[in-house]
Amino acid sequence: MNWKLTQLGDDITVAYAADELHNYLSRMDRTARISRIAARSYDEKNAQALYIGCDAAFTHLLPKVEDPRRDDAVYINVSGGAGIITGTNPRSVLIAVYRYLRALGCAFLRPGKDGDIIPACSPQTTPVYIAEAASYRHRAVCIEGAVSYEHVADMIDFLPKIAMNGYFVQFKKPYEFFERWYQHGTNPTMPAEPMTEAEMDGMYDMLRGEIHKRGLMYHAVGHSWTCEPFGVQGAGWTPITEKAPDSIAPCLAKVNGKREFWGGVPLNTNLCYSNPAVRSAVTSSIVDYCEEHPDVDYLHFWLADGSNNHCECERCKEIPADYYVMMLNELDEKLTAKGIDTKIVFLIYVDLLWEPQHETIRNQDRFVLMFAPITRTYSKSYTFTEEEMNTVTLAPYEKNKLTMPHSVAENVARLRKWQEQFKGDSFDYDYHLVLDNFNDPGSIRSAKILATDMQNLKNLGINGMNSCQAQRVFFPTSLPMLAMAETLWNREAVFADIARSYFTAAFGDDGIKVWRYLAVLSDLFDPEYLRGEKPAIDEEKARSFAKIPGIIADFMPVITRNIARAHIRPTQKKSWEYLLYHAQGSTLFAQALAYYADDMQEDAHAKFEAMIAYYNRIEPEVHPALDVYKLIQNMKRRFL
Repeated sequence: MNWKLTQLGDDITVAYAADELHNYLSRMDRTARISRIAARSYDEKNAQALYIGCDAAFTHLLPKVEDPRRDDAVYINVSGGAGIITGTNPRSVLIAVYRYLRALGCAFLRPGKDGDIIPACSPQTTPVYIAEAASYRHRAVCIEGAVSYEHVADMIDFLPKIAMNGYFVQFKKPYEFFERWYQHGTNPTMPAEPMTEAEMDGMYDMLRGEIHKRGLMYHAVGHSWTCEPFGVQGAGWTPITEKAPDSIAPCLAKVNGKREFWGGVPLNTNLCYSNPAVRSAVTSSIVDYCEEHPDVDYLHFWLADGSNNHCECERCKEIPADYYVMMLNELDEKLTAKGIDTKIVFLIYVDLLWEPQHETIRNQDRFVLMFAPITRTYSKSYTFTEEEMNTVTLAPYEKNKLTMPHSVAENVARLRKWQEQFKGDSFDYDYHLVLDNFNDPGSIRSAKILATDMQNLKNLGINGMNSCQAQRVFFPTSLPMLAMAETLWNREAVFADIARSYFTAAFGDDGIKVWRYLAVLSDLFDPEYLRGEKPAIDEEKARSFAKIPGIIADFMPVITRNIARAHIRPTQKKSWEYLLYHAQGSTLFAQALAYYADDMQEDAHAKFEAMIAYYNRIEPEVHPALDVYKLIQNMKRRFL
């Protein structure tokens, strides 16, 4: 069959979208003859072509959005190999191409070459009509965990396939995340691969190119503005032994009578924000960065990481949020004077959850509020009644003596206090997939919480999500991330439908059995217990954990039978192989937890160490799907 793909204009992302459509159609139908041409505009008289791109003639076909540059909507009307694939912007065109391919039977299950399901079929025989707008503007992922270049590049490639639209690279230079992988510091079975700063800079430059090629909204920096403007690198959380130079020590926050790096970590060190010269140094540095990096869509300006670490000098009388808003207004004035329109993301996080008392953000169109409830529980979603909210008592601000909120309701109540003052754009910055995913080895309960959170963001007055997460969160399944992506695109999507579609695509005929099996594991492992929200020593819980190895053993024949199938799709075989590795690791985890809950700590410790040794041993086989560095970090933080 013949295809006449007509690319409209010369935008790099539209060209890439046309390349991707050509590639996938060729793989679906090996007999297809596909020609490519370019055109400046749509020709309604040529009804035999498949037009790909943006055109004024398509505007009335697309669902209405508030800001076509930032908001994604797609229109797909293809029959007999001809028609229109368009979007509100070039990125939306790429999303529309993948949306069309999904309608033809493709599935994008995880990043990398082994993550696609591509059916053998004749796509021209399937008419497709779709007109949809995303439920939320912000649908992004932030770099975290231990990463190689390939891990991040594969994630960036994956995002538009699942209708995500942004990528956030923390810090001016993301050395911390690359070094975790290439040094292999937590895995003695893998030799270190030393990387120079120049090599990491080169990788970062290439990754920015991959972001740009896909038209993704590019977020940058975040923490480090409290040290980089003063010549101190803030590329990670590793303590340093050097004292703060005398030239900058007076600029640092005075805590417990000392002006020094907080815990030896410049990134965690706040400043003396009542000092106008300090504020000016910070805001001028941000302006310089925006001038030098016009490709950044959203520049994150955060204060230091950590909490209860603010200046106690006699001049710093206002609460941190007031000084923060002072700097936001000063920054906006400087950016406006230079004609720079970069959006600035400010965060409400730890001490900054307490809203300003005197200052207000003047040019609210410049800024985007980022709600980062890092101390919240993930045992409860963003579902609550107003009656529940009315029972929340908010503690007053008490400098460096704050207890951070754990309940969802209290965190949301803090958000509402900020929203009384700030009416601009906003998104959630949550941590479901950075460590908490290891608190649910079955992944089903946590996936449902995550999807429900995304569905309810609108009720919070929040316009999307930037997910702080490891890049490799596809072990044992991709369900949590795919459920997040689906509900960000369509908040009316039903979790059970998402799960059914995923498990069928990822595991074939026995996919529903896998769903049921993992649901049982999810319940028995008890994420609330693993989060430390229940008593650690519990004989009944020990007996419950002791059941898990038998359940895994009973399911093992299903796993091994599917791996051995002669005609299994490679992508599905890989899903089953990951499930096999997961079964073996989960058996060790359950045995360790049974000892732990039964207060047999020496035996528990030995089993936890055996589990860590197991995952270190299999890391070369599972690293595209599992961040073993983060798994070990969580085990040591919680149990060792």
